[in-house]
Amino acid sequence: MRPDLAPFLRQPVAHRGLHDAARGIVENSRSAILSALAGGYGIEIDVQLSADGEVVVFHDSLLDRLTDASGPVRARSAAALKSLALLDTRDRIPTLREVLDLVDGRAPLLIEMKSAFNEDTGLADACIAALARYSGPFALMSFDPSLVAKVRARAPHMLRGIVAQARYETTAWPDLAAWHRVSLPWLLHWPVSRFHFVAYRAGDLGHAAPNLARRIGIPVFAWTVRSADAARVLGPVDQIIFEDFVPGTPGL
Repeated sequence: MRPDLAPFLRQPVAHRGLHDAARGIVENSRSAILSALAGGYGIEIDVQLSADGEVVVFHDSLLDRLTDASGPVRARSAAALKSLALLDTRDRIPTLREVLDLVDGRAPLLIEMKSAFNEDTGLADACIAALARYSGPFALMSFDPSLVAKVRARAPHMLRGIVAQARYETTAWPDLAAWHRVSLPWLLHWPVSRFHFVAYRAGDLGHAAPNLARRIGIPVFAWTVRSADAARVLGPVDQIIFEDFVPGTPGL
C-alpha cells in the first residue's frame, strides 16, 4: 500500500523551517521549527551524520557558514555539534531525535538526507532507526537515489521522495559522476528507488520528467519557491516548499 501523502498536500512546507535572518531565526534551528509550527506549515529539514553516527539537523557539509567553527560536520561528535551556536543566537545544532520530540506529530516533516554520492547509505539506516517509533507524518527524501532505494529496501512502509532538478552544473556538483548528470534529471533510477513523490526545482518544472510523474499520479512538489508571485506562476504542482516569504493561506 502506498503511504499517505495527504498531510503534505494540505499546507505549504517551510524550507529548513520558517527561518528569517532579520529576526535572528536561523535555518534548521529549533526556533525555525517552532516558527513553522506556529504558522501552521509543514516543515522541511536537512540531516546528516555526526562522527559517532547520530543524525543531526544541518544543511551544509561544512560548519563554516552557520557557526563559529570550521570543517566538516561529519568530523565531529553529536555532543560537540550540539554545543555549537548557530550564528549569534541561542540556538544550537539539533539532532533529529530532538526535532521529532519538538514537533511531536503537530506538522508533517520532510526530511532531506544529504549525500556525497559516495554509495554510503548509513544515513538512511540511521534515519530509519530514529523514525521507527515516531507516529507523526514524515517523509524521507534525497537527491541521492541510493539513499531512497535503501529506505525502500529496509522500510518500504515509510514515505520516500526524490529531490531533483533539470541540470546538475559542475560548479555546484563538482564530484557528481557524468552518468548521474544524465540520469538524475530524468529520474531514471525509478526501478530501484520507486519514490512516492518528486520534489523538483521550481524553475525546472517545464521538464518532461516531473510532468510525466504527475500525469501518472506521482505528486510533485516545487522547491524552493521564494515569493508569492513565483508561487502563482508555477503551473500545475501539488505543493510548494518555500522560503523568504510567508504564504498567505495554508494550502496555497
